Amino acid sequence: MAATVGTQRRLARWTLLAVLVADLLALSDMLAVMSVDLGSESMKVAIVKPGVPMEIVLNKESRRKTPVTVTLKENERFFGDSAASLAVKNPKATLRYFLQLLGKQEDNPHVALHRHRFPEHELGVDPQRRTVLFQISPQLQFSPEEVLGMVLNYSRCLAEDFAEQPIKDAVITVPAFFNQAERRAVLQAARMAGLKVLQLINDNTATALSYGVFRRKDINSTAQNVMFYDMGSGSTVCTIVTYQTVKTKEAGVQPQLQIQGVGFDRTLGGLEMELRLREHLAGLFNEQRKGQGAKDVRENPRAMAKLLREANRVKTVLSANADHMAQIEGLMDDVDFKAKVTRAEFEELCADLFERVPGPVQQALQSASMSLDEIEQVILVGGATRVPKVQEVLLKAVGKEELGKNINADEAAAMGAVYQAAALSKAFKVKPFMVRDAVIYPILVEFTREVEEEPGVHSLKHNKRVLFSRMGPYPQRKVITFNRYSHDFNFHINYGDLGFLGPEDLRVFGSQNLTTVKLKGVGESFRKHPDYESKGIKAHFNLDESGVLSLDRVESVFETLVEDSPEEESTLTKLGNTISSLFGGGTTPDTKENGTSTVQEEEESLAEGSKDEPGEPAELREEGEAPLDTAQPPPPEPKGSVAPEGEKAADKENGGKPEAQKPGDKGEAGSEGVPPAPEGEKKQKPSRKQRMVEEIGVELAVLDLPDLSEDELTRSAQKLQALTARDLEKQEREQAANSLEAFIFETQDKLYQPEYQEVSTEGQREEISGKLSAASAWLEDEGFEATTGMLKEKLAELRKLCQGLFFRVEERRKWPERLSALDSLLNHSSMFLKGARLIPEMDQIFTEVEMTTLEKAINETWAWKNATVAEQAKLPATEKPVLLSKDIEAKMMALDREVQYLLSKAKFAKPRPRPKDKNETRPEPPLNASAQSEKVVLPPGHAEDAEPVSEPEKETPGSEPADAEPLELEGPGAAEPEQKEQPAGQKPAPRNDEL
Repeated sequence: MAATVGTQRRLARWTLLAVLVADLLALSDMLAVMSVDLGSESMKVAIVKPGVPMEIVLNKESRRKTPVTVTLKENERFFGDSAASLAVKNPKATLRYFLQLLGKQEDNPHVALHRHRFPEHELGVDPQRRTVLFQISPQLQFSPEEVLGMVLNYSRCLAEDFAEQPIKDAVITVPAFFNQAERRAVLQAARMAGLKVLQLINDNTATALSYGVFRRKDINSTAQNVMFYDMGSGSTVCTIVTYQTVKTKEAGVQPQLQIQGVGFDRTLGGLEMELRLREHLAGLFNEQRKGQGAKDVRENPRAMAKLLREANRVKTVLSANADHMAQIEGLMDDVDFKAKVTRAEFEELCADLFERVPGPVQQALQSASMSLDEIEQVILVGGATRVPKVQEVLLKAVGKEELGKNINADEAAAMGAVYQAAALSKAFKVKPFMVRDAVIYPILVEFTREVEEEPGVHSLKHNKRVLFSRMGPYPQRKVITFNRYSHDFNFHINYGDLGFLGPEDLRVFGSQNLTTVKLKGVGESFRKHPDYESKGIKAHFNLDESGVLSLDRVESVFETLVEDSPEEESTLTKLGNTISSLFGGGTTPDTKENGTSTVQEEEESLAEGSKDEPGEPAELREEGEAPLDTAQPPPPEPKGSVAPEGEKAADKENGGKPEAQKPGDKGEAGSEGVPPAPEGEKKQKPSRKQRMVEEIGVELAVLDLPDLSEDELTRSAQKLQALTARDLEKQEREQAANSLEAFIFETQDKLYQPEYQEVSTEGQREEISGKLSAASAWLEDEGFEATTGMLKEKLAELRKLCQGLFFRVEERRKWPERLSALDSLLNHSSMFLKGARLIPEMDQIFTEVEMTTLEKAINETWAWKNATVAEQAKLPATEKPVLLSKDIEAKMMALDREVQYLLSKAKFAKPRPRPKDKNETRPEPPLNASAQSEKVVLPPGHAEDAEPVSEPEKETPGSEPADAEPLELEGPGAAEPEQKEQPAGQKPAPRNDEL
């Protein structure tokens, strides 16, 4: 019974282990994570997967960066380099530089700028959201979010092909100046693409992280200030970053980067330079055809697309040369264009752009409250920083000896983002690197309350309280307490002071109002708890890792004092209180929802009697450290209670910590002036606080840009999935057509090769050739309308027709090698058997049965080979062969198995002990032989009390010596128990390493 139970337990353990291994193997296919560095012109994709650290993904053209371009036609789509090449042929259907339209309504200046730059794009308007739509045709209309979703889905396909496994998790970079509407638009695009966004990381932060990760050893407790100047295709961002080591509770001393200052210019970049150069080239071309009465080249979208591509090339060449020749064949009306452009002309065209280069530097220094003397190094990032004039102006502006170029300007952001993706993924463990990003646009809460300036005189006062200050760190949570409301009320979430933006930047920024919050159920919560003291209405805000603001919940909090005697506070009572608190009770701490160590929950007290002026930030304190109220608020009134101006309201949430540990805090007894109770009385009747929390209904009215509804998101996702399915079906059909066409051409060519003519008759070749010609004609006439199934069926029919011909040729190709290997194995086996039989009888390790079995296998193999080869020689080459390569391989495996068995036995065999010579003279025994036993030296492995070894008897054929020892196993089998002797003529049971 015990053995049965033990066996069952072992089986259960092995079953559980097998299940766990299967789960781990299944999860291993989903471990890879990716990053997408979204740029205005191109994107870089990077992955991390087991065994492959951070690596840039190569696209289908084996390039490390891919154009952010999509070409949309009625029945096909193109991405990347394929789409960029089609921009010249079909500029209207090719969408690029569309990131600047995310999160913007039709009246935004960037929409007008896009229309001016790319007049071939027809932009419609979404009647609900007032955003723009790309109208390719009456049937094809796509929002910028949908186009970005296509690009993100394509980036995932590239990453999955490179990683050879599915990928769902991604970190996506966005410009640091993206506001809430723009960030939400990127998240919606990712949802359409089916990507799980681990984080939206600012591209300047990702670059700084990449720089710090690869220079971890150089970071110490001394703060190092580094400036990154990133000028890309569409915009410019200047960032000041501080690197130093900090001590954390979880990981000890670790490096940290903190964003100190950020400055930016939304339209300063390489694209604007190329557009200026395109305009210059268009003017030169018009001058060359001035007397011919030709049309303006600017009115031809294809010609302008060609000029923009040439301007990009010329700009790149002028970065290393003083002049270059711009030339385009057949620019318009089959007229070639050729003109010389000098670097001086280019710099003159972009003179006003170069004057804007120092602007982001000054903004970054101002926001960080630093001077240039505190900056240790200025590092260039982005492709447009390769323009010599940009470096010249920037070097003069920062006053340094040289600019740092020790970072990959194109790939740094992608590498930093994928490092963050690995850190956020549960599948990888990376060295910690603390990241403290900064809020670019401050966010505040506005509300209106009724105040009593004089007895009986009431008025409304508008209040502003800063929720997240400019350049404050995030992610973090904030809790704001409204103390003087006992009825339903509204408050507003808006952007704070944006004075650092110019008038044009403010217009591009869009709406400065974010959300109106309407609370319902406040008065009802007061009526439910009339005997409790109100601790205010607490609104919990979260600015997450992606920089997206959300209102998690709003609660109405009440407290009261409960007196319990010590004997009543039993263990059972404490346990009951703890359990009840888990289900909405009052005294357990609130669970933090964000595990990020950099998140700090803070509360902003909004008392009616606050002396803060509108727009002035109220005092911020970390939750759990603020003192309790020093005054009891008056009971609620119908219109909301008011208090004397100097009275201080409850200004801090206690974080849910039990307050019974602070019996001496002010306000605990409910009013000032009450003397503390005697020590003895406290011990008899200790007080504790009981807390009640009521959820308040919240209704949000989004003001900056309405989000897509769930139904609209679902429809957009289905639209993209349908396009993807159509593309996959198209690719499958193209592959089927290509396979059929290739098979026809290859087979027609093979029919004239000697080795194919040798194994086929003239009639067979004519039949095959006729079928191939008919299939080729069908493919040319009807193949364009044929379905994928029809193409595959036609290919299968032709392959079946040619199957016998190909089989005969393939077998004849394999015969020489296979027969040579078989002859070699037979010769070596015969030599081995001959040597085995020459072993002396005393040292023989093989039985007669074993050697006879090997001899039989050798003879049978020789006989089969000779007979089959002779039979094959009698058959004509056009018949199916009887000598098959698979049969030769089977015979070789059978013979090799017999030889390997004997070789394995010989490898682990031990030499037998030699018998003593009968004529040997024995030494005289010692004098004390009667007292001592004779000392005999025994062979290894024998006990000392064993009998002397006698001369072995003559073996009978097929039997082992009576005193033969079991074979000792080496290597993996050494720990196995010794094998029992097998009966004569049988092989020992196979070991694990022989299976």
